[in-house]
Amino acid sequence: MRESKQPFVMVLFGATGDLAKRKLFPALYALVRDGLIHEQFAVVGVGRSEMDTADFRQMVQEAIRENSRLSIQEGQQWQNFINSIDYVAIDVTKSDTYGKLKTVVDGREKLMDGSSNRLFYLSLAPELFGTVATNLRLGGLTQNQGWKRLIIEKPFGKDLESAQALNEVISQSFKEEEVYRIDHYLGKEMVQNIEILRFTNMLFEPVWNNRYIDNVQITASETLGVEDRASYYEHSGALRDMVQNHMLQMLMMVCMEPPSKFETEAIRDEKVKVLRSLRRYGEDEVSQYVVRGQYSAGQMKNQPVLGYRDEPNVAPDSDTETFVAAKLFVNNFRWSGVPFFIRTGKRMPKKTTEIVIQFKEVPTLNNFHHGGNIGPNLLVININPSEGMTLYLNAKKPGTDDEVVTIAMDFCNNCEIEGGSPEAYERLINDAIHGDSTFFTRWDEVSLAWKFVDPIRRAWDKNLVPLHEYQAGTWGPKAVNYLLSEDNTQWWYVNEKEAFTLPAQMQDGVFSRR
Repeated sequence: MRESKQPFVMVLFGATGDLAKRKLFPALYALVRDGLIHEQFAVVGVGRSEMDTADFRQMVQEAIRENSRLSIQEGQQWQNFINSIDYVAIDVTKSDTYGKLKTVVDGREKLMDGSSNRLFYLSLAPELFGTVATNLRLGGLTQNQGWKRLIIEKPFGKDLESAQALNEVISQSFKEEEVYRIDHYLGKEMVQNIEILRFTNMLFEPVWNNRYIDNVQITASETLGVEDRASYYEHSGALRDMVQNHMLQMLMMVCMEPPSKFETEAIRDEKVKVLRSLRRYGEDEVSQYVVRGQYSAGQMKNQPVLGYRDEPNVAPDSDTETFVAAKLFVNNFRWSGVPFFIRTGKRMPKKTTEIVIQFKEVPTLNNFHHGGNIGPNLLVININPSEGMTLYLNAKKPGTDDEVVTIAMDFCNNCEIEGGSPEAYERLINDAIHGDSTFFTRWDEVSLAWKFVDPIRRAWDKNLVPLHEYQAGTWGPKAVNYLLSEDNTQWWYVNEKEAFTLPAQMQDGVFSRR
């Protein structure tokens, strides 16, 4: 149950970093513009750089102007917002520097009629998560009278062992219900819409199972390379950066059973059941179900781009994967036998995140003659950059007797909203402020995800799975096609005109597979 609006102080670690500038401050401003948070609030930015509050506020203003979906509206509301922001430069690794931070926080709370609700946001390097959580306690910042909550960015550990160690450290300062492990994919409008789509429409729920669904394909592709994230990415790779969290979260949303009620723990319980049913692969069988790749030099928008090993700060012999595709199975009654194909990678032709539900085809009957090829019905859930869904059906081509064509029924989610749909970080920060942890990851989700991923990582570290090369600007290594071949299907491809529309080619108006 969501709490009513209450005064609070948000302490933002990493306040001068890229995430804060691109996402967090624009999200906070949007929440203020939309009247979703209490008028009495404050943000205390924490960073290493020495700067005064006036310079920091100027940085925040520029960040919002450049990155917010909503333009700055000059006036009292904007002045109240910008004046609510302070900045403190401390060494977060030293607990004795937190007294300076506590002084600023206490001063802000005195201006709020003594309210003492605190939200700590760790937009920091992962190795600092445990240190900062501990130092917040040692520095007296967690001994407040109101609520306290800790938002942690991914990755939460680098494997199960490190995740368990980190969780143990954090639990000494914060209770599990006070820890909000953020996965921004869970804040995306159409990811949250999956459960509503499924459980409130009789059209879908009766056929959302292995009797009617042939396979499910989940794609999260990026056109960018590693850019300036090499220092992080070299230790992460696509498996830890995308599969362990984002891809498995989307899988859970597709596969979960109807919760007993639409409340936080009931929903999270059903998600966890999916991970418990997810078939885990032994190290010796990973090569049959998982493909890894690394982009080489190629072209993007007719411009040459470097291969991964030639990127700045990347080892010339690096075996870090920039692409992962896998064939997964959820071994329960609903999904037994249905393959789930996932793929994610950098330097791909299109930036898109989407889920394709492919339904089984109608029987082929010799006495039911028709022109053209009948393709399967598809439900395509567009998550990013466009938001919405498309249902592909077969119908008679106008002007013919029996020629079959594909028609598309489209729903655009963000067409009518000023500035587009609210950003994922807007929803998630707002949820954390109001005590709603539904779309944050619980510890058992994190641990089960690592239990699935760790054997894959070990197989790669032992070179039991080849590292395939794929040219930048392509859809990954050719080996990914073998994942689908035995199921008599193929990846649905991107249309050149839109982000991810008709997953087949239209030839002379007739549906045909690529």
